[in-house]
Amino acid sequence: MLKLNVQSETSPLSAVILGTAKNNGPTPLPQEAYDPKSLEHILAGTYPKEKDMRAELDCFHEVLERYGVQVYRPEVIDGLNQIFTRDIGFVIDNCFIKSNILPDRAREWQAIQHIIQQINPSNFKVPPPEAHIEGGDVILWKEYIFIGTYLNSDYRDIQTARTNMEGVRFIQEQFPYREVRAFDLIKSNTDPRANALHLDCCFQPVGSKQAIVYPGGFRNPKDYQFIQQLFGKSNLFEIDAEGMYQMYSNVFSISPQIVVSEQRFTRLNEWLTDRGITVEEIPYHEIGKQEGLLRCSTLPLIRK
Repeated sequence: MLKLNVQSETSPLSAVILGTAKNNGPTPLPQEAYDPKSLEHILAGTYPKEKDMRAELDCFHEVLERYGVQVYRPEVIDGLNQIFTRDIGFVIDNCFIKSNILPDRAREWQAIQHIIQQINPSNFKVPPPEAHIEGGDVILWKEYIFIGTYLNSDYRDIQTARTNMEGVRFIQEQFPYREVRAFDLIKSNTDPRANALHLDCCFQPVGSKQAIVYPGGFRNPKDYQFIQQLFGKSNLFEIDAEGMYQMYSNVFSISPQIVVSEQRFTRLNEWLTDRGITVEEIPYHEIGKQEGLLRCSTLPLIRK
């Protein structure tokens, strides 16, 4: 049995599910796009090729194994995009929560059943159907569970709104000893520079006291003010709409001292290095064309 344990975003990683791009299928049709950035690249003829995405995931896999991390992979389902495992589930403390994902993506869940079978059933939780929640919207930090959501009345019309307040309340009920805080995010079906697809697309803690944040990703300015007060302005790496578009906040922590980042993020990588964090720079730009990056490709199971 897997002894699940994830209590913080950056504590040392022992086991993780890493997505796969094998037999990923053809370029989607425009009407099949789940997000505006993918749609942009589909229409422009620049949607990533399978061989390039597989090469990028291989680089990520190599870095994780070099640091002694147990890496699990989904079973390959031909013609299915299985890169972004963060969407389909997540671990809080010793519990695995199954995400309520878009119906079109339900087959992705079947591809990790060989891993789910290694989890104690008493530690496996399924939200009720009305509670929408995806792992990219859930970030653990000390006593907090931060959750991205969307509170506008047009929630049902916004395809990029993936977590609702019923999902937030479900987490509050399951983890009453944690302080749960919801952040209302900007969303757009058509503009990738005005769309925080998940919370980790505009905010993520790194190291022992730092965080990457896009202030404009929050519909309520008080949410950003809370982050600024919690971390301290000098500990924040602020990005703009272009930085959110490039996925600067979607790096991945192996530990407080080690972060995997995209090799093109020069300014961010220098900022992290200046704060004593080892940055493992890898190519991940092609995968980023689908509005997901390093954190989106992982589902941590055990952090020490």
